[in-house]
Amino acid sequence: MTVKLGIPSKGRLMEQTLAWFGDREIGLSRAGSDREYAGAVSGIDGVELILLSAGEVPRELAAGRLHLGVTGTDLVREKIPLWRTQIETVAELGFGHADLIIAVPKFWTDVETLDDLDAVAARFRADHGHRLRIATKYHRLVREHLQSAGVADYLIVDSQGATEGTVKNLTAEAIADITSTGATLEANHLKVLADGPILASQATLFASHVTPWSEAEQKTLTRIADMLGAKLPEAFI
Repeated sequence: MTVKLGIPSKGRLMEQTLAWFGDREIGLSRAGSDREYAGAVSGIDGVELILLSAGEVPRELAAGRLHLGVTGTDLVREKIPLWRTQIETVAELGFGHADLIIAVPKFWTDVETLDDLDAVAARFRADHGHRLRIATKYHRLVREHLQSAGVADYLIVDSQGATEGTVKNLTAEAIADITSTGATLEANHLKVLADGPILASQATLFASHVTPWSEAEQKTLTRIADMLGAKLPEAFI
């Protein structure tokens, strides 16, 4: 039996993941061309590398089809309800940092906090006949955050790309999205609410509680953790 490890299949996140494991003497590489999604592992036996989109990794961990997976904290918390009952953090990798934030137009000079947003949302519905729209792909995290802050009069509209442009395109009045530098927000004349981010995300190695672990696979996990300098969660010891 082998431990199935899923990592992002492309982009900077894949490159940084390969480098991070390589620095710890676990070699990960794509097995063939850039169009193939199988991988090769060196430096340790009993591990199979699977390349997926970062968004697929949480789903495969929760379904029990991966033992281990590298993806962003934001994707895990958005895609897996009660995620701590299904997967466990093994190691934070120290790259892929980004904040999930709420942003509004800069010309909303009287909106700086969630309390301000709540007040504007109530007035907006009275003035325009529909709820203030917030564009995002993070429906669960945004809804939970706004609920905890007492913001009620809004509508989540789905945006799977170019979220910052939805305000300019008049399909939303505010956005909730991941940002690392803030440059795209600035270019679209948006400002981040001062309450702080909904979530500070980074690339993280997770282990699945759902996947059956054989004794051999648990021994392999222990070897992986030793090589990575990670402390295993109690459930996996």
